[in-house]
Amino acid sequence: MKFDGRKAFRVKMDHRQPVNLMGSDGTWRRSCVLLDVSQTGAKVEVEGTLDVLQAKEFFMLLSSTGLAYRRCELVWIDGTTAGIHFVTAQSKKKQAITPAAAAQSSDQAK
Repeated sequence: MKFDGRKAFRVKMDHRQPVNLMGSDGTWRRSCVLLDVSQTGAKVEVEGTLDVLQAKEFFMLLSSTGLAYRRCELVWIDGTTAGIHFVTAQSKKKQAITPAAAAQSSDQAK
């Protein structure tokens, strides 16, 4: 299902799917409910305080053992609901190319 003007198709959960968010250094963990998910991100309802989500990156643990996970970064917070973006090697490469670097490489190509 595609909604809210998003580029990626989202799957809305019909039942409460428990997941955990965990700091990349392992110092914090929050129980959550997965509300919807796509290839590029998800929406979760977080139990407890949201202040730890201000970390640049964290993990969403999809299994109780932590063997299935996604690397994430926070996009937005609205009350107890948060939107997260899945970080991939490809998205990291895009972030590394700054507008100044892109302009410089296009000038060199001329």
